[in-house]
Amino acid sequence: MEELIQKIIQVEWNQFQMVKNEGGRAACQDDWNTFQIMRESQFINWPFEVLESYAKDLMAAMDHNWNLIFEKYTRMMKSTAPEKYKELEHMLPPLNEERIQRMEKTIDIQIKWLEEFAAKYPNLMSEARYIHTYEDSEYETSSETYLRGELASYSEETEKLYDVFVEKLLAEGKNLIEMTYEHMVKKYGYQSIEDAEKKMRK
Repeated sequence: MEELIQKIIQVEWNQFQMVKNEGGRAACQDDWNTFQIMRESQFINWPFEVLESYAKDLMAAMDHNWNLIFEKYTRMMKSTAPEKYKELEHMLPPLNEERIQRMEKTIDIQIKWLEEFAAKYPNLMSEARYIHTYEDSEYETSSETYLRGELASYSEETEKLYDVFVEKLLAEGKNLIEMTYEHMVKKYGYQSIEDAEKKMRK
C-alpha cells in the first residue's frame, strides 16, 4: 500500500509541475517536501480500493493527455476566480446532478469534521486554510472549495468509493481530519496533535 501511495504522489507531483498559473510558477510547485507530506497524510488513511481506483484515474488521465491537477485547480476557480473559470469551464468533464448531490453530502460531513477539529485545536488550525467557501478570495482558497475541486476531479467510481469511505468513518464516530493531522504532525517531528497544538500556542 505504501508503494501505491508513493506512486500516486509522484504522478500527482508530475502533473502539478505542468499546471501554469497566470502569475507565473507558484512557490508550492517547488516544495516537494511539503507536497509529499500533505498528500501522504491524506492518502495514508484511504482504503486500498479507493487508492487503487484513484491511481487508475491518474493513469487514464495521462493516457488521454489530461491533467487531473489542472482540473482540480480549475474547478476551484469557480469560487476564487469566476471570470477566468467561465473561460475554461468548457474544457471540464460535466458532472450530473446525482453526483453533485452526493459530493455535497460528503463535503458537508468533512466541513463539520474541520469545524470540530478547529474548535479543539485552534493553534494548529491557525496555520491552515480557511474552512468555508464563503471565505474564499482571489488569493485564498478554503478547504471546502479545495475539497469540492478535488472530488470533482475523481472518476465517478473513485468518488463513489470515497463517499462510502467517509460515510463509514462517520458511522464509526471517527474524524478523517484528525486522522490526517495525526500523521502530518508526526512527519513534522511532533509527538502527537496535542504536542503540536501545545508547541504552536502563541
